[in-house]
Amino acid sequence: MFKKSCAFLSLAAVAFVIVGCAGPEEKLGRGLNNLGEFGRLGELRRSFEQSAIFGAPADGPTTGVIHGIDRSFERTFAGAYEVLTFPIPNHSPGNYGPVFFPSDPVYPDSYKPNWLADTTLAPDTSLEFSGGDLAPFIPGSRFRIFDN
Repeated sequence: MFKKSCAFLSLAAVAFVIVGCAGPEEKLGRGLNNLGEFGRLGELRRSFEQSAIFGAPADGPTTGVIHGIDRSFERTFAGAYEVLTFPIPNHSPGNYGPVFFPSDPVYPDSYKPNWLADTTLAPDTSLEFSGGDLAPFIPGSRFRIFDN
């Protein structure tokens, strides 16, 4: 009996891998990405910037921060939902689409994410330095040499 159940489980695992799991895999990845929102603070920075630009300049530190915290909580809870329910389709069979839009993380318009500055990803080690983001969450910390 044990050999039959082991054979059945291994055959089921092989069938699961062969058939593919692109939908649940994308849902899990999107959920894990959204769970890290409070570490990234993209929604907060974007709301602060957009409120200051499109509203009164005094709206950035007040309304922008509150709206950014609200959006960060929404993105984090949507990420937790997607992580907990990644094997289950959302509404109809095969629908593993996002439950929070935009599904990709957002950044302020004044910041374009790039590689972090380290020696592993350095484009030119013979110069002993390279460009990159040293601390992307600190404004003005971008050090770029080779940008056009």
